[in-house]
Amino acid sequence: MTTRYLRHRRDTQDINFTYEIIIVDDGSQDNTSGIAFDYVRKYSFEAVRVIRLSRNMGKGGAVKAGMMIARGRQLLMADADGATRISDLAKLEAVMKSLTDPGQVQSTRALQQQSELGMVIGSRAHMQQAAVNKRAWHRNLLMRGFHLLVMMVIGDKVKDTQCGFKLFTRRAARSLYKNQRIKRWCFDVELIYLAQELHIPVREVDVEWREVPGSKIRITSMINMAMELLAVLLGYKVFRRWLIKTEAEA
Repeated sequence: MTTRYLRHRRDTQDINFTYEIIIVDDGSQDNTSGIAFDYVRKYSFEAVRVIRLSRNMGKGGAVKAGMMIARGRQLLMADADGATRISDLAKLEAVMKSLTDPGQVQSTRALQQQSELGMVIGSRAHMQQAAVNKRAWHRNLLMRGFHLLVMMVIGDKVKDTQCGFKLFTRRAARSLYKNQRIKRWCFDVELIYLAQELHIPVREVDVEWREVPGSKIRITSMINMAMELLAVLLGYKVFRRWLIKTEAEA
């Protein structure tokens, strides 16, 4: 579906449109890499690239590995399960354009550089009430606790931090991922916190999302996520042991 959408855009909308898909195999023990390399053979190395990590690093570690070698002007993080409709990329691009293309020549180099920074987040917040109605009471209780911790870290401006569909400018991605420390679930919240601290504009856009069988987070995972959020809170805000490098320092 993703390759078909991207090829269609290139062939019918913009001949100058280029893309690459980076598949990160996070130390899997199955045939994930074999299937991924089938796509490389089918679409070419320029279109599809595969990274195979020697051991499991967690979702955050895997995404960071892919982002740090990406070559695009804009970089999209997308979950492999396809829960978010890939065509919603156009929505994120439209908002990103409003962040990075003010429509007039900037007067200073500092403003020009600022216009190259942006992070646009796909959001399922508009579907929240339906999800609450379907979840068991104990899951809703855990989710409320999780959201309270999120608010303690980044405030309440971003309604859905965990949707696996986020678009970055190249400069923003480099600044954020070089500072990222969380390697598993809550790296999303850390990235948003880093964006706030580095003055990178963040916007949220509603996207279409569907439940994928087998993709539900277990209660133990939610507890681990809470521990990671606590680590972010303590590392950056309480003890200030996690220093944030600026673009020049990184």
